Amino acid sequence: MHVLLVEDDAILADGLTRVLRGHAIAVEVVANGNLADQLLKGSAADVVVLDIGLPGLDGFEVVRRLRARGSVLPVLLLTARDAVEDRVRGLELGADDYLVKPFATAELVARIRALARRNAPRPAMLALGALTLDTETRRAHVGGRPVELSVREWAVLEYLLHHAARVVSKQQIIDAILPWGNDLTLNAVEVYISRLRLKIGEAGVTIRTIRGFGYMLELA
Repeated sequence: MHVLLVEDDAILADGLTRVLRGHAIAVEVVANGNLADQLLKGSAADVVVLDIGLPGLDGFEVVRRLRARGSVLPVLLLTARDAVEDRVRGLELGADDYLVKPFATAELVARIRALARRNAPRPAMLALGALTLDTETRRAHVGGRPVELSVREWAVLEYLLHHAARVVSKQQIIDAILPWGNDLTLNAVEVYISRLRLKIGEAGVTIRTIRGFGYMLELA
């Protein structure tokens, strides 16, 4: 994975670079908005981690210009500003997520990985047993019969199907379906799993609880 880190605080940038590289993430660092704007016209980055308070163009303007060019490159904003208005402005301009300083580096890594996963190419059709998910039309079927799913139920089930026959934890599920997961608790994941079991029970698949670890979607 390749991250473009746009941060003018040299000490923070150095620390974050060390952390990310320690998680096998390649990092390119720039310290001002003008250079970031130029690099993003041809960047091969998978995710942009962008401070709002930058010399030259601020983070808001960098995001605005990026989206105006039609880019869908995931952007995670870093800001010391805790005003709701700043968060809303960043998201409305096209940022995908944000973190307010100070933050835990483990959370930064998790959010970067979640953004990269969401932006990665996905197969149009996922299937296991009689369960099928069309990721383009966002429709689910069991044996050809349509199944109504809420937004979060869909997100949880799609993640489980992508990881069929593998154990995933509740926290992995929450991280994977950000930004909806911002207010998603571990107990809420249990509720969505319970609802999904009822809705896909006739598909010949089961969501098995692996006590102490998480869940695994497999053939019944």
